[in-house]
Amino acid sequence: MSISRFAVAGATGRLGRHVVDVLTERGHQVVPMSRATGVDIITGKGLAEALAGADVIIDVASWHASEQRAATEFFRTATHNLHEGGRRAGVGHVVAMSIIGVDKTTAGFGAAQQVHEAAHLSGPLPARILRAAQFHEFVGQLLDWQRGGVAYIPTWPCRLVAARTVAETLVDLATERDAATPPVPGTPVPEVAGPHEGTLAEAAQLLGARRNIEVVGVDGSDYPDAEMAARGGLLPGPHAKLAGPGFREWLDGQA
Repeated sequence: MSISRFAVAGATGRLGRHVVDVLTERGHQVVPMSRATGVDIITGKGLAEALAGADVIIDVASWHASEQRAATEFFRTATHNLHEGGRRAGVGHVVAMSIIGVDKTTAGFGAAQQVHEAAHLSGPLPARILRAAQFHEFVGQLLDWQRGGVAYIPTWPCRLVAARTVAETLVDLATERDAATPPVPGTPVPEVAGPHEGTLAEAAQLLGARRNIEVVGVDGSDYPDAEMAARGGLLPGPHAKLAGPGFREWLDGQA
């Protein structure tokens, strides 16, 4: 599919920066949308101007905390504004980011992401969803959330993936020949994950050793849907794309 102009919501975030880079490297025009660029997808400030002439919206905007009610309101409002603004601007379709395992969650940020997916799929624009495993970058965030020289990290199975790999997969999905065609009911949602299975605690121990932080593996029972995650609910399905560097390789590259 020949696409020339992309509007990227959340363009200055952890994933959005990579999406902008990938699109630019592939020769596409990019309109970065974030409050830092003068576009607020919640209030609508600057949104009409940003979407003018856009062919596709890539939505990687996210809420900054895990509280379910606030995250749900953010996703519901932002998705409505993107679809309505895109419809008025003549945008062809939208591709949005989600999380592997979100369909199994019952509370917290995962439940808010369910609302996010549903809002996109029921909106006026044709929409595709990509679910990704937890980012390599998420491990550092887990350590940052805890204070002191000891961090308690869940021993949940996962296949961590690089944000750059997710960005490449998103752009691939957005530019597929049939990207504007709604998915057939019952078709698995596309997923992307890293090449190696491990646990969050094991990855955190690798990073913690470099930060002089002791990492202790725990069951994570104080997190929403901990039992589901402990049973492998964060792992991708058999149809998932497995790509990018493993966590250790990625970590060595950051140095």
